Amino acid sequence: MKNLIVIKRTPYEEPYHINLIFKATNGESTGKLEIYDHADRLKKLADILEDFPFKDEKQYLWELGSEKPEDRFAFYFKCEFSLIKHTSDCLVGIRLNNNEEGIEKSISEFNIQCKPAELNKLGQLFREFSKLETETLIWHGLDGKVE
Repeated sequence: MKNLIVIKRTPYEEPYHINLIFKATNGESTGKLEIYDHADRLKKLADILEDFPFKDEKQYLWELGSEKPEDRFAFYFKCEFSLIKHTSDCLVGIRLNNNEEGIEKSISEFNIQCKPAELNKLGQLFREFSKLETETLIWHGLDGKVE
């Protein structure tokens, strides 16, 4: 189980805003970041990923915050879903930056390569997770669960 995404939800101003701890690994690199987003984002992710890339979308960017110091964001989060050109594989590009300085600084950037069916499974998990009835989403390829 080298590819893994775990998202833990802490109830926060729901059903409008969500607080998530996002952790991911490709087996070699790992990253973790606390993020805040709109709850409807989970449904949008489900809509995009359940049939990815067989619908119109061949790329989707889930991005929050900024890395520019002048923007004064607490974090930068990027999770980009795309089709790899000239193959039938997909890519989940991840960049996590806590925007801290000194010894607290933490930046992770890596890719998770997977098959379209694996992203479709992630979309199904996001659909269930978007109901805000469970606290954890765990995805590792064709397997996964919400609990």
